[in-house]
Amino acid sequence: MVLLSGGLDSATCLAVARAEGFEVNALTIQYGQRHVREVEAANRVVEHLGAVRHEIHRLDPRIFRGSALTDAIPVPRGRDPGSMTGGVPVTYVPARNTVFLSLALAWAETLGCGDIFIGVNAVDYSGYPDCRPAFIEAFTAMANLATRAAVEGRLAVNIHTPLLEMTKGDIIRKGISLGVDYGLTWSCYDPASGGTPCGECDSCILRARGFRDAGLEDPLGRKSCKG
Repeated sequence: MVLLSGGLDSATCLAVARAEGFEVNALTIQYGQRHVREVEAANRVVEHLGAVRHEIHRLDPRIFRGSALTDAIPVPRGRDPGSMTGGVPVTYVPARNTVFLSLALAWAETLGCGDIFIGVNAVDYSGYPDCRPAFIEAFTAMANLATRAAVEGRLAVNIHTPLLEMTKGDIIRKGISLGVDYGLTWSCYDPASGGTPCGECDSCILRARGFRDAGLEDPLGRKSCKG
């Protein structure tokens, strides 16, 4: 089970899971995010890399109010990457990874699957608390207490975080080696009216720095991310 947003990290996660020999089920969540273009990107990524199933699950966006990604709150622009871990930014979506992993866990148990991949990152993570190793460890422990298959000893739940300790540049190099086409992905939090990346939000800046560090050009083009 791979949580697939359509972004750079989750696309790499899908490629890693396939390279490790897993038959992949991909789960994409549409939750009222202003960068809904990433859902279209998820479809493109699955078409390119392949998956046994791809489910797009739509949530009522009212449960995720109070975030710049779901509400009428300006998305921060032009921040220095060094300042992005200095606190929880307004682009934090309340308990998003907890909700997403719970949905993935439910579908995984239904399918008899104990392995869940998520593209969280503790290096370039923009200050989100639900991307930290402690969160993943706690969720894994909870999952193995909360599911019938686990408590009956039929299925252990493992949360895979292959990108956890990687820089964005490392992630990009890894994905390229596995055949990921990053031109199919989407990273921008606040796309322009014409549908192009803003180039100035945290996600665009981290993406741009990642491609620079990897010594590669972003296939979305130089204008996609100013960094």
